[in-house]
Amino acid sequence: MTMHVVSTIDVVRQAVREARAKKLTVGLVPTMGALHAGHVSLIEAARHETGYVVVSIFVNPTQFGPQEDLERYPRPLENDLENCGKHGVDLVFVPEPATMYPEGYRTYVEVEELQDVLEGAARPGHFRGVATVVLKLFNIVQPDVAYFGQKDAQQARIIRQLVDDLNVPVRLRVCPIVREPDGLAMSSRNQHLDPTQREHAPALFRGLEEVRKRVEKGERDARVLREVLAARIAATPGAVLDYAAVVDANTLKPISKLTGEVLVALAVKFGGTRLIDNLILTV
Repeated sequence: MTMHVVSTIDVVRQAVREARAKKLTVGLVPTMGALHAGHVSLIEAARHETGYVVVSIFVNPTQFGPQEDLERYPRPLENDLENCGKHGVDLVFVPEPATMYPEGYRTYVEVEELQDVLEGAARPGHFRGVATVVLKLFNIVQPDVAYFGQKDAQQARIIRQLVDDLNVPVRLRVCPIVREPDGLAMSSRNQHLDPTQREHAPALFRGLEEVRKRVEKGERDARVLREVLAARIAATPGAVLDYAAVVDANTLKPISKLTGEVLVALAVKFGGTRLIDNLILTV
């Protein structure tokens, strides 16, 4: 089957209409490009579970803050398209910013409370941009299933709330984190790490694994587990802790004792590169 690369909303809608006329279910993988093995795992899940796979590639300007790396964000479109073709994508939607946010654009989506903590506290306005662009993509593609990665755990939780609250007829699939052999979570930002930073970056994963082991041995005090993470990062050359959090996986609010589903998350800076990682535990 030929992969189509399109940049306009009307053409996406027409292609999806034709797929539906053939009784195919539609899977959407929203991305900002710079595709790596993590994205590929989402595409493969979509290919396995749906009949027509759409990948969007759009570096969304509204989710970057004024001090953030919008211009620096990698855009290897040719490689990305090759990757999509190799993994059986049917349609790649590559819109221009003016297509998604035409002149006079004024409407944004906010998911209150969930958007203001963790990543949201460190990056004000970020999730407003994410929720808006994701809802736009849902409206443009109208997928049956949409695929997201667990690495962006807060993003996945916010999108689930958005889908529930706004009655969006889409099923969400959150796929496991894909890691390098040394445990570092796959991210397009990893390429900004210099060799020394790259060597120390798996400290995030090692800290999370330490927390997992403590919990398996019976530790239930969230403060102790936060301190384990903070100590691991403090002992890592070049690493600066942004936050280490142990929160309720549903409300994203801090907890004192572990019970039910718990999200353990951290953000760490190596120079100008900010990495995130997380772990979900059921206690």
